[in-house]
Amino acid sequence: MPEPRSFADASAAAVDRDEVAAWLRLDAVPGLGRRAARLLLDKFGLPQQVQAAGEAQLARWLPAPVARAVLARPDAALSSRIDRTVAWLREPGHHLLTLADPAYPRALLDLSDPPLLLYACGRLERLHGMALAVVGARSATVQGGRDAERFASAFSNAGITVVSGLALGIDASAHAGGLNGPGGTVAVVGTGLDRCYPACHRALARRIAAEGLVLSELPLGTPARSQHFPQRNRLIAALARGVLVVEAALRSGSLITARLAAELGRDVFAVPGSIHAPLAAGCHRLIQQGAKLVECPQDVFDEVGLSAGPPAVGKPQDQMSARLSGSADALGTALAYDPVGPDALCARTGLPPQAVTAALLELEFAGAVERMPGNLYRRLA
Repeated sequence: MPEPRSFADASAAAVDRDEVAAWLRLDAVPGLGRRAARLLLDKFGLPQQVQAAGEAQLARWLPAPVARAVLARPDAALSSRIDRTVAWLREPGHHLLTLADPAYPRALLDLSDPPLLLYACGRLERLHGMALAVVGARSATVQGGRDAERFASAFSNAGITVVSGLALGIDASAHAGGLNGPGGTVAVVGTGLDRCYPACHRALARRIAAEGLVLSELPLGTPARSQHFPQRNRLIAALARGVLVVEAALRSGSLITARLAAELGRDVFAVPGSIHAPLAAGCHRLIQQGAKLVECPQDVFDEVGLSAGPPAVGKPQDQMSARLSGSADALGTALAYDPVGPDALCARTGLPPQAVTAALLELEFAGAVERMPGNLYRRLA
């Protein structure tokens, strides 16, 4: 088999259109599938050798129509994709990792269908260190977002790369935490890398590309489609040593990621919550199925054989109480982690409605409570 050329660190002048085209052609063959494509690479060598073989040779391994498709010249749409990809690769920090590339992440080879191609933007070394995935609900609560960022920040500061999916909610908080430390973060996305979904995360994606890595198996120009995200989730699961789920409903893509991780032999961790909270139900289901219940980053470190930094001094609620008025402090004590309304708080504390309203506002500004739909409140700290 000829020595593979790496497109990972190619300069603009070194980008070989013919080699890029050969890989893109193989990846785009209708009906071929990744397992069959890997078989051809094993039998013939690099894509150019596959495409130089005769139809009779290919037909030994493929149905005749698929063999003919392998040998077909690129149509206008594929030619345009090739031109776009070559131009994109000439931009600084843009990489195309092929299955034959030394920079291709070995962890993905645990998949039954590893991508032939990975498009990457940023620092490739993020793919080759220890990594943990942090995933969860898009409609996360304030506390869930804080938990995700706290865990991710602790992981990154321990030198672990944080992997997530650039979605709203928990994913965004996980990336923010990963950017806080030297471990950095990898965003695995469900679009082509020349697009950003959701659009409101463009600034976050640019920062991750500058300090971490944005990764996709989808060709440039691919828009967000629902079927892409379960496909994306298997890459998140495979890249990580373990997957931490922070808030998830019973029907959640995060549970798909956790299941895929377990099937690959990765650890699965889940943060528990209130039995009354819908976004805790998915985590509780995972715990029932054998996921490790975790309450702090050290619980994860214990499982993966690392130690965390020094513990914080004093309890957060003690530090908060020192800054609150008497009514707010009393109300904070009466609040639980389950949602409750002002009338119930009046009954619990004996405070008049005006005092409860003022105390709730003070606690909300202090970051101690979260206001929820229906004029309900729950404790955060």
